[in-house]
Amino acid sequence: MLVVIRGAGDLATGIALRLHRAGYQIVMTDLPAPTSIRRTVCFSEAIRLGEMTVEDISARKVETPEEALTLAQSGVVAVLADPAGACIPTLRPGAVVDAILAKKNLGTALTDAPVVIGVGPGFTVGIDCHAAVETMRGHTLGRALYTGSPLPNTGIPGLIGGRSGERVLRAPADGIFEPRMEIGQLVQEGEIAATVNGKPMRCTLTGCLRGLLQGGLQVHEGMKCGDIDPRGQQANCFTASDKATAIGGGVLEALLHFGCLPD
Repeated sequence: MLVVIRGAGDLATGIALRLHRAGYQIVMTDLPAPTSIRRTVCFSEAIRLGEMTVEDISARKVETPEEALTLAQSGVVAVLADPAGACIPTLRPGAVVDAILAKKNLGTALTDAPVVIGVGPGFTVGIDCHAAVETMRGHTLGRALYTGSPLPNTGIPGLIGGRSGERVLRAPADGIFEPRMEIGQLVQEGEIAATVNGKPMRCTLTGCLRGLLQGGLQVHEGMKCGDIDPRGQQANCFTASDKATAIGGGVLEALLHFGCLPD
């Protein structure tokens, strides 16, 4: 069965990994110039690089819905530059998963597919999706919801290694993002991870640089551009997170709940 996943960032990629391993055919959509932070575990990188492998699963950029369907049927995750999801009527998937994580619905409708699953805040079961999946860290993370809505966004990043908002690196100015470090690098608080218009974006704590925006993108002051994991485990930079896999499990449950079986 074909599943279209809107979004191809790290959480959407965690969903794709679980569904692909369960036997579903996967087509993902994202921006023509993706803004994913955890690029080493994002299938959105296929849009930039042509191909991307995360863990043991490969994804490849395609140009048309027809090409996407053929590739997905061959067992490779297909990735389209299609932020509006314009491919959906052509592909006629068995299910659509909105994992854009925009904190609001950017256009997904209950009529897009026989089963529509909304991931995170901004969705209400019965209004714009058949099921929703909780993305808030805590007791209900990854829970499939068949009534109501996921918890609203607090604007505060979840705790990792006892640290929250200070994990996030933000652009110090408007301008072009120029990285000075690589994902997976061990860093010290105060070191320069990137610059924007000559202004330094410094590491906010000591740990491992888990995510960093690609160079050359236009950013605005305060925009999230990096992520430090205080636990300092470099291997974690190259595998899907606990949060991504938990959410993927919730999506998988919802698909099976509605009888959406892999071929």
